[in-house]
Amino acid sequence: MDEAYDVVVVGGGAAGLSGAVTLARARRSVLVIDAGKPRNAPSGHVHGYLGREGTPPAGLLTAGRAELADYGGEFAVGTATSAAKDGEGFVVAVESPDGRVNEVRARRLLVTTGLVDELPEVPGLAGRFGRDVLHCPYCHGWEVRDGRVGVLATGPLAWHHAELWRQWSEHVIVLRHGAEAPDAAQAERLAARGIHLADGPVTAVETDADRLSGVRLASGEFVPLDALVVATSMTARAGLLESLGLRPVPVEFGGEVVGSRVPADPTGATEVPGVWVAGNVADVSAQVVVSAAAGLRAGAMINADLVAADTRDAVEAYRELQLTHFEQDAWEERYRSRPTLWSGNPNPQLVAEAASLTPGRALDVGSGEGADAIWLAARGWQVTGTDIATVALDRAAEHARAAGPQIAERITWSHADLRENPPAAGAYELVTAQFMHLPTEPRRALFAALADAVAPGGTLLIVGHHPRDKRTGPGPGVYLDMMYTPEQVAADLDPARWEVRAETRARQAVNPEGGEVTMHDAVLVARRR
Repeated sequence: MDEAYDVVVVGGGAAGLSGAVTLARARRSVLVIDAGKPRNAPSGHVHGYLGREGTPPAGLLTAGRAELADYGGEFAVGTATSAAKDGEGFVVAVESPDGRVNEVRARRLLVTTGLVDELPEVPGLAGRFGRDVLHCPYCHGWEVRDGRVGVLATGPLAWHHAELWRQWSEHVIVLRHGAEAPDAAQAERLAARGIHLADGPVTAVETDADRLSGVRLASGEFVPLDALVVATSMTARAGLLESLGLRPVPVEFGGEVVGSRVPADPTGATEVPGVWVAGNVADVSAQVVVSAAAGLRAGAMINADLVAADTRDAVEAYRELQLTHFEQDAWEERYRSRPTLWSGNPNPQLVAEAASLTPGRALDVGSGEGADAIWLAARGWQVTGTDIATVALDRAAEHARAAGPQIAERITWSHADLRENPPAAGAYELVTAQFMHLPTEPRRALFAALADAVAPGGTLLIVGHHPRDKRTGPGPGVYLDMMYTPEQVAADLDPARWEVRAETRARQAVNPEGGEVTMHDAVLVARRR
């Protein structure tokens, strides 16, 4: 409690747990809040659920909670009393069994609070509901097959129920309890199926040894029965949803109102963005397996909605990064945040390629803290080291002074953004850019300017992170579309002006966790003709 989740599921029945497991398997943080009052608690077994036939309802829920826990989902006993919008998400007030009220936040809500079966007021009836006072032939018909089945007729639906239950037993009797007498056509249908009719009303449900024995009519007649069928008024548990402005609507069958539900589209999405419903709160006729399926579908749709939101946020952040990440302020802050940003060693591909070159004028692009420029100067090069960050250049100059005056005097440090102020054309025998990663078009423009800065007979050395490292693992902390292959860089050079080698080279490196990994460098070595 008092935490934030991707999804809070209110209601821990088949729909809620199925949706929660689906979301947890999608690696979403999920909390299920349940008040511990399942609709089917009085029933002995669940039926019509393939592979779970005959499972006690409590056993099904226990198994579902265990599956949820296996995937990292959380479960809490409590009553969600209200919910309110909180930006794009929600705040849910939860009352725990000891009366404390906490708040939990969620990006999305899945409400599976079910319904309440409102029973006819007949003495003794409520205590037998779900045992031998029944409402669903597909849930209980097989168990009372060939038994004496009474249908409590409180409205026109009784005739439909009687015909339906006749499939399971030849011994069906309709007990008029406020319902009008059947018309001639209906009476004929009943007679044709051998369905009996008795005038009521029913004054009591009677038992013997904790089993239904029959019903007592107002006339005093006792009608022996093995099961009594009732039409409940199925009222959606919608208090939490009403706090969000979602009102239940009547459900009609055959012109008769049989209950209420909260409207939603086929995926369970309501008219309140971010709120889904599943199970009996949205579909009064849904059996356990149907509710579980609806919960799964709603969970999948919620995850898809969150994926879309995550992608939208990522795109916005990415666009912001492109505007700010490569600018001076961002680089200054990175250098100020740590005493040392780089290893202090020269880049290995520079060492491999420049060791055999005749020293001359070199341009080190993005000098950072100066390791490459110092290595070149130590080998007799006159180096211009450029960087966009003054903090980096100050450190580089200090490191050069520490390396000795003969090295320091061979290096000129230049604060420059070469995208805006490209280097002079043909001015350098070596231009080196190590791990210069930018969005594609700015990077291509910069590399073209660097190529123009190479003198005839000089060398252009460009090294970057190869995108294959993103395919085989997390790779370096560079966006994929800012990485490149050596062939992509080579394609922008005119073969008539350049002799080009484009290679992918493996090297060993240490990841942030201290483990050794193999990285791949995109290496372009080009000599200007």
